[in-house]
Amino acid sequence: MKKMIIAAGTGFLGSILSEHFKNKVDEIIILTRGKSSITGNIKYVHWNARTFGNWETELENSDVLINLAGKSVNCRYNERNKNEIMASRLNSTAILNKAVLQCKNPPKHWLNSSTATIYKGSYHKQMDEVNGDKGFDFSMKVARAWEKVFFKTETPQTLKTALRTSIVLGKNGGAYPMLRKLAKIGMGGKQGNGRQYVSWIHEHDFARAVEFIINTKTEGVINIVSPTPIRNTNFMKAIVKQVKAPFAIPVSKTMLEIGAKIIGTETELILKSRNVISKRLQENGFTFTYPDLSTALQNL
Repeated sequence: MKKMIIAAGTGFLGSILSEHFKNKVDEIIILTRGKSSITGNIKYVHWNARTFGNWETELENSDVLINLAGKSVNCRYNERNKNEIMASRLNSTAILNKAVLQCKNPPKHWLNSSTATIYKGSYHKQMDEVNGDKGFDFSMKVARAWEKVFFKTETPQTLKTALRTSIVLGKNGGAYPMLRKLAKIGMGGKQGNGRQYVSWIHEHDFARAVEFIINTKTEGVINIVSPTPIRNTNFMKAIVKQVKAPFAIPVSKTMLEIGAKIIGTETELILKSRNVISKRLQENGFTFTYPDLSTALQNL
């Protein structure tokens, strides 16, 4: 590839992709709310994720556009935050649709963030792209609206793929560093009843999956998850084993609710049963470097 655009590419997932692709792409353009600058073959261009400025010209002649924009869901779901969560995803996707359409030579492929949280919580049925059941709580409504805005505008010269990503396990961000800290201080027991499933993917496989989707020109929706969802009890046991914690105190739902209020987040992020698999990745021939959790944790 000659040119890749990563919108909102300075965060956790953007950094993973930048590191993965920096030696595989001639030029990477990062659209950021920060200042414009250049570091090696990575160019940072300011945008506000809502309106045109000068950033939209960068989309010309690009091979791939990846949009990761959206306010973090790691917050309390009060009305202000809920509005910002929704607007940040819809506005950035809408303005990128307009930018792609006005290009003379638009991106060949656009990968837009979505979330595996679009599916209902499930203790039994595994949710894939074909047979997964979508629900109507706040998080699911956000995901539905996000994908609707993405796909409703036809872009004849640009392929479109929505990435329904699960928890990405990485060294420098996301959920894993906090879970690791909790386990080290003895708070690594099951969370809630511990029966809820956790769908996850190692950061390396996340980047490899994105590259695979680009190379195979896969369109539509695709779940970016490992092939083995795991119950929370076993998920936490694996982390406790990895950090060699001498004991692991379970954390009740009530304790989680109190803690969530204190640190300003929601228990849904931990208690919802995300039993999601990727039928399309596996059927298309993608092989995971880290298909099981213990191996994945050993390589973080």
